[in-house]
Amino acid sequence: MSIKTIALAAATIAALGTTASASNYFELGENLDASSVLELGLVRADADGVVEIYKSVAGKPGALIGTEDVHAGANSNVRVNVGKAPQQDVIAVLKVNGQTVAERDYDIVR
Repeated sequence: MSIKTIALAAATIAALGTTASASNYFELGENLDASSVLELGLVRADADGVVEIYKSVAGKPGALIGTEDVHAGANSNVRVNVGKAPQQDVIAVLKVNGQTVAERDYDIVR
């Protein structure tokens, strides 16, 4: 195998890895209505996973307040029950196979 072939194979693998990770995301904007059920809209995951909602503490995930399972592909109208309406901003984390693949900070509109 030549060095050019190895370099081309490595570049292809790197490009595919970037494309795959780019397909995990939260589609909705930055604001959520204060509610006991947070409506995240469309969530896209490469494989089955879970959305976790955390209280935002100085911009970092604090206490876990809710979770919702998602399936591989596009999950429309994802809703996460958080018990009672959050009084502070939240952070949504999408995990696939235990790894964080997407994260979004949301401002809670009171």
